[in-house]
Amino acid sequence: MWAEACALVEEAERMHRRFFDLLATPSARPVWEPPTDVFTAGAETHVAVALPGAAAEDVTVRLLPSGLSVEADVAPPALGARAHVVRLEIPYGRMRRHIPLPPGRYELTERRLINGCLYLRLTETRT
Repeated sequence: MWAEACALVEEAERMHRRFFDLLATPSARPVWEPPTDVFTAGAETHVAVALPGAAAEDVTVRLLPSGLSVEADVAPPALGARAHVVRLEIPYGRMRRHIPLPPGRYELTERRLINGCLYLRLTETRT
C-alpha cells in the first residue's frame, strides 16, 4: 500500500513538471493544411491548392529540394462585435502545405489564384 501511494505521488509530480514544461515552451500558431491535387503530364507537373479567401499577394510559393512549399495567411471576415458564430467551416489563419514532388528539378512556370484555388505549373528542367 505504501509503495502504491509513493508511485501515485511520483506520477503526480511528473505530471506537474510536464504541465509547467508545456507552459514554458512557446507554441507555434495553429496551421491548417489545405487540400492539394498534383498531376503530371510529361515534363510538366500541375498543382492545385485550395486556399479559400487568400489574396494572391499573401501567398508564398517556394521550390525546395524536398518539394514545394505553399504558405498563406487568411484573415476572417470583419463582422463586428455583435456577430455570433453559428457555424465556422471555412478555415482562416495560417495555411501551410509541403507537397512532395516526383524526383527531378523544377522551375515554376505559371502561378494563378482563381476562385480560392492556387494553380501552379512546374516544368522539369534538365541540368
